[in-house]
Amino acid sequence: MIARGRRRSFQRRVLGWYAAYGRDLPWRRTRDPYAILVSEILSHQTQISRVVPVYNRVLRRYPTVQAMARAPLGEIKAITDPLGYKIRGRWLHGVALQVADRFAGAFPDTLEALRRLPGVGRYTAGAVMNFAHRRDAPLLDTNVARLLRRHFGVSATARARSAELWRLAADVIPKGRGYLINQGLMDLGALVCRSRAPRCDSCPLRRSCDFRRRARQGSRGPLPSTRSWSAPAPVPQPARLRR
Repeated sequence: MIARGRRRSFQRRVLGWYAAYGRDLPWRRTRDPYAILVSEILSHQTQISRVVPVYNRVLRRYPTVQAMARAPLGEIKAITDPLGYKIRGRWLHGVALQVADRFAGAFPDTLEALRRLPGVGRYTAGAVMNFAHRRDAPLLDTNVARLLRRHFGVSATARARSAELWRLAADVIPKGRGYLINQGLMDLGALVCRSRAPRCDSCPLRRSCDFRRRARQGSRGPLPSTRSWSAPAPVPQPARLRR
């Protein structure tokens, strides 16, 4: 459990940074669970800059889950396969078939039901709950895990570390603001707390970060999840988020 004062400071700084620098992504302009799930499956292990045009193409071609359910699998894969990780087209089609058939086109609104859909794990189900249904749920993608691990100095074994990071991801959510804090954590991890050459001097959390403290002290022990260190560059300033 994070100390109350530290948790509030963490929340305030992440939310303030996100309000100024959050990325303006097309799936952040909708609460349609179908569109959000498409974005999450397409984004799996893929750079966002490559995902955006494919996401737009998928939704132009299949604007509803029923439209995707009626489409041939090969047609869907022709759009999604160029991203790599070619199972994602099959996942999208499988989700569409189940939602159209079992739920009459309406996406389920519980974590348990969402996780029974093809290709939907804990993270993707949580993303739909947060971004479509506006329910507070922890999210832990690669960027968020790296940020939390570095900031709070998590250094347990792999299994224990995963459990601890999920607990932290839940603990930092301000009540009723899961949507904002999770988007902020993902963007902060992607733009600032990068795997290589993290921009620590541009980070709003730098004063309380265990990783930065150890780096400044010249720690001889292994630093969490980084292979190089360079002078931080200015944070890029994308278009202000439209909410």
